[in-house]
Amino acid sequence: MNIDVSTMAPSHIYHLMTQTIVPRPVAWVLTDAGDANYNLAPFSYFTAVSSNPPLLMLSVGKKPNGDIKDTTRNVMATGRLVIHIAPAELGEQVTATSATLDHRVSEVEANQIELAELEGFELPRVAACPVAFGCTLFEIKEIGNTPQSLIFAEIEQIYLDENMIDRNSERLKIDALKLDPISRLGGSEYARLGDVFTVKRPD
Repeated sequence: MNIDVSTMAPSHIYHLMTQTIVPRPVAWVLTDAGDANYNLAPFSYFTAVSSNPPLLMLSVGKKPNGDIKDTTRNVMATGRLVIHIAPAELGEQVTATSATLDHRVSEVEANQIELAELEGFELPRVAACPVAFGCTLFEIKEIGNTPQSLIFAEIEQIYLDENMIDRNSERLKIDALKLDPISRLGGSEYARLGDVFTVKRPD
């Protein structure tokens, strides 16, 4: 089957893309709406884009009524965000925080999510997540006809759960199976890691 995307509605293109570009990592993003009123939301249009400077990128759409989402609003106001890599066991909580709530309603409080200090950073982290990146806003680009907000976040601090660090490696190595990251598929489907294999890169 060959598909000419110019004949498709954007919503149909979205569903096709999200079912074929898989698995996708999930950024579980904490921001501050003001006075420690924390917003928490997942995004699977997410990736690493640079190591120098260390940049992560997430693509954030609009609310159903066309307003910018709270994550974008908060990052524009404060310049700070914490991006988590959530384990598969938190899939229910991650999905629950995708609900559209009023701007001043905290997903952290609504879902009784425990926070912990992120050492060296002014925002907290989700206590149950094995990876948290304390980031500052690097740049926001608006693209597309809707448009989407591409948020580029520069990493300042990284929290790593000690239990997933391989101490026998010459350099810092993370055990991917112990990290057990939740992976996004299409529709309401998620996945977790199965077999991990090694292929040596050519010299």
